[in-house]
Amino acid sequence: METRTIHTLLIEDNPDDALLIQKYLTGAGGRVRYNVTHVVRLAHGLKILQSVLFDVVLLDLGLPDGGEGLHTFEKVHAHSPHLPIIVLTGHDDDEFAIESVQKGAQDYLVKGQVTGAMLGRSIQHAIERKKLITQLENSATEIEKLRRILPICANCKKIRDDKGYWTQVEIYISAHSQTAFSHGICPECAVKMYPTIYKKDDQT
Repeated sequence: METRTIHTLLIEDNPDDALLIQKYLTGAGGRVRYNVTHVVRLAHGLKILQSVLFDVVLLDLGLPDGGEGLHTFEKVHAHSPHLPIIVLTGHDDDEFAIESVQKGAQDYLVKGQVTGAMLGRSIQHAIERKKLITQLENSATEIEKLRRILPICANCKKIRDDKGYWTQVEIYISAHSQTAFSHGICPECAVKMYPTIYKKDDQT
């Protein structure tokens, strides 16, 4: 059975809460192992995110240097928009929870109500949801690029890309989408290229 390691950044200034969360994750067991890095200040968390790759961030909203409301989350999200962020708070506030998710948080957990199993599920689901969101955003970007009016040569049918270079249509589309091409010869071209073998009456 292969074990998966999830690199987790925990930004939490309360030592008791931090210890409990790390205990939950250390004892998770199963096919998932959590490698937890703990810092107590937002500034330290942002600094470490510049040099270390993480799979998920567990973020306390009550940090001394984080500001009020969702300001802490907004800073981390703006710094690392690719990372799934799970908000941790001591307040059970539905409106606050909805607002945090609307702004990009993957989950909102109330510390006093969190169990080990709940935290593990939240982390794994957050990672998968973030992957799906990223894939959808990339697909939307690819579609938008292909919906533009593109300069195309009237003779050879090459497309001029954003840098001004002329390239084959299939190369351009492959570079801006997940489309792959296979090549064949249509009936009309077969007649033109091999007139002795194909006749117009043979086209299908």
